[in-house]
Order: sequence, then C-alpha cells, then structure tokens
Amino acid sequence: MNELIKINNENKVDGRSLHEFLQIETPFKKWIDRMLEYGFVEGVDFWTEDKNVRRADGAIMPQTQTDYLLTIDMAKEISMIQRNERGKQARLYFIECEKRLKEQSVVRDSYMIADPVERALKWAEEEKIRQEQANQIEAQKPMVLFASSVSASKSEILVGELAKIIKQNGVDMGEKRLFAWLREHGYLISRKGNDWNMPTQYSMERGLFRIKETTVNHSDGHTTVNKTPKVTGKGQIYFVNKFLGKQKAKALPQ
Repeated sequence: MNELIKINNENKVDGRSLHEFLQIETPFKKWIDRMLEYGFVEGVDFWTEDKNVRRADGAIMPQTQTDYLLTIDMAKEISMIQRNERGKQARLYFIECEKRLKEQSVVRDSYMIADPVERALKWAEEEKIRQEQANQIEAQKPMVLFASSVSASKSEILVGELAKIIKQNGVDMGEKRLFAWLREHGYLISRKGNDWNMPTQYSMERGLFRIKETTVNHSDGHTTVNKTPKVTGKGQIYFVNKFLGKQKAKALPQ
C-alpha cells in the first residue's frame, strides 16, 4: 500500500506529514495546538520529540523544533475534524492501515507457534470457528429479517394472513390447519361456543393476540358484537420463528 502519510516502525503517524497531506494553511504549531484542544492526552494519544533543525544543505541550525507522533486513532479523528476531501482520504487511508496491521498481527501470532503440526491444528480450529459463526448467521437470516420487518410495521393481521406468511417462509400451512394447530396447542379456545377460536388467557397475557370487536346494527334494530382474533406484531414474530424452528428440526439428520 502506497504511503500517503508517514507512519514509523512503531505505527505512529508523523504529525507534520499529516498536516502537509491535509494541505492546512495554518502553520503547523498553531494547527496542532488547536487539534490538541479536542482532549487528546500526551503519552496516550500522542508523543512529542524535540529535534534539531537542518538547513537544506544539511547543516544543523541552533534552534530545535517539536515533532508530534500520533496514534492512528488520533490521526483518524483529526482527519474527520477537517471536514474536507483530503480529510476523507486520510481517514480511509488510516482505516486501511488499521486493517493491514490487524491482519499482520493474526499471521504473526500464528507463526509464533514453532511446531508446524500444532500451527496447522490452530489454523484448522480457527477456520472451524469461523465456519460455525458463518453458518449460524446464515441460519438466523430468515428469522432476523422477518422480525425486523414486523417490528417496523407494528401491524396486526388475521390468522389467515399469518398462515400465508408462514407458508412464504417455507412451511406448508393453510388457514384451517393453523386454526386447528393454535387450538390444539392452547393459543386459541377449543371449546365450542361464543368464545370458540378466541385467544386464550395465556395468549393475551403474552401479547400474541388482540381481540377486535365490531358492532353490527341489524335491520330490526338490535345490535350484535362480532369478535375477531388478530395476531399482533409480537405474535407474528413468535409464531413464524416457532414454525421455522420446527421445520429446521425436521430437516436435521436423525
């Protein structure tokens, strides 16, 4: 990677090199003093060095100048403060430097194991962990995406609409079968009567359903109240994830 801004062997950024790259018109000393007002701490975020000043012909001048060595994090923050194109370029450069240093650190730590067999086993173990993490993320994708979309919409839907969503997620389910399953597993009332197919106390306490009541005015003057169970956003997430989990369990080798 081409060195846009000077970084020494201890991974410290040369402050004057950064100042020059950013094309700051303010003199370096005045500019760096202003940057330090953002709360950077000497010995933690930056270090100073007094150096002799040399003329163009190499001769040493009687005065000295103070140079500043910055951590990559501090240099990155200073670059962001500039709010210009050069600042953006410097920030991206330092992010790439951090990435390269991290990669080098991983390789170096692995090579510190002298025994080639032990080193190979360590690499295999690390690769296994990475693969397991990738598989876990992939397996959770449908649930996470569905949960996010429902949480965002905060909608309430009919049981028939829930059946369609479950089917879209790969589980063969229709409205009648879902009603039967909900009754069988204690989410809807199974006894015949006015409360048939209404949410049980268990479902209501957990916020899985809401009962929508609609008043109907009949021609003879009397009124009745129709009750309809509606699945809340929380209920949609709960039931879809429950069915996806059942489907996944069936797919596993016995």
